[in-house]
Amino acid sequence: MNKPKQLTFPWNAVNKSSLEGFYSSEDNLHVVSILKDKTFQDDLFIYGSKESGKTYLLQAICNSYSSLNKSSLYIPLKKAMDYGVEIFESLENIQLICLDGIENVISAIEWEKAIFNLINKTLISKSRLIITSSEDLESLNFSLPDLESRLRKIESYELSPIQDKDILDALKYISKLKSINLGDKEARYLVTYSQRNISNLVHILESLDQLSMEMKRKITIPLIKEVI
Repeated sequence: MNKPKQLTFPWNAVNKSSLEGFYSSEDNLHVVSILKDKTFQDDLFIYGSKESGKTYLLQAICNSYSSLNKSSLYIPLKKAMDYGVEIFESLENIQLICLDGIENVISAIEWEKAIFNLINKTLISKSRLIITSSEDLESLNFSLPDLESRLRKIESYELSPIQDKDILDALKYISKLKSINLGDKEARYLVTYSQRNISNLVHILESLDQLSMEMKRKITIPLIKEVI
């Protein structure tokens, strides 16, 4: 049997997202533990704000499936809508399908129907669906009542953004994971004088790492000042 591969679409790109690389605060321990549990195969509906890390987690679990020789597909619905509902044809044979941002299809009845049909097909084929939204189901107003009904049968979990009190610990966790030598003093400076969201901080951290290697300098506060 050939090794199953992740299908390639225009929005797909190689990424290093991993479940181990996601800093999980106490608020998110349960949902992250479910995603890490290889014996848990139920569908999931995950909602949370832009900075909660939904996209990262979807890409990470797709990478996890790929490492186990399982087929998976990540679909950012906002981008996918430029290509037509035909992209959903025969997807039910993929072992994991991740739909990111279902709020984008609200009032687009053709897309609502396509997702409703996909859910029905995956129920038969036993494929797994993980769907994300920026809002909980109570706040989503689909034009198709049947779609809302189907989604309500899926286990729902909230993913919370990293709280301000946990930002420093998250930065230290990620720098250690990436083998980036960031001292405590430098980490505190970076958190204090940068935009306090983790995606921005990780971007700065990676820029600092690249610059420190090029200049053969340690990451110091003067170097941080050059970057931010």
